[in-house]
Amino acid sequence: MIALAALLPVASAGGGAAAEDLYKGGSFPSIASDIKAGAVGDAVTIVIFENASALNRVTNRTSKQTQLQGGLRAGSIDESGSLGFGGTFSGTGEVSRSEQLVARITAQVTGLAPNGDFLVEGQHNMLVNGEHRNIRIRGRIRPVDIDADNSVISSRIADAQIDFDGKGFVSRSAKPGLINRIFSFLGIG
Repeated sequence: MIALAALLPVASAGGGAAAEDLYKGGSFPSIASDIKAGAVGDAVTIVIFENASALNRVTNRTSKQTQLQGGLRAGSIDESGSLGFGGTFSGTGEVSRSEQLVARITAQVTGLAPNGDFLVEGQHNMLVNGEHRNIRIRGRIRPVDIDADNSVISSRIADAQIDFDGKGFVSRSAKPGLINRIFSFLGIG
């Protein structure tokens, strides 16, 4: 009892002990809830599923024929002549393009819009068989569009900017050569 009485003045003389609260209002998730992005700096998974196809077909056909006939009769002269011009043109052009991009990329919430939407940005760099592939995404998502697994599909992103770029042998081989680009610029090929 004497030892306890001796410690009591020491504890009160040293000042009050500070304790931090484990609960911070608004950031403590419920036991039954999923962890979803909710603030600047949080990560959210973007499921990119984009399909695009376009078909442009042009057909031109023209045909023109002109005939000119005449004759001359005077005494023993009986001549007639005929002259005809004709031309046809037929041209066909078709451009068909189909693209599909399927990927998952984790983006970061970089800001909040005035209406509460999240501004997100993300980048994914890959090296596949010597080919560099870069996927960049940015846009605006509504918090209600984030699924329980903290993901959102790319079609639910407002003002979406999705860039898919690559460098390497295959990418270079798919581009037209210098002569083809010159002919295309001149309208020849």
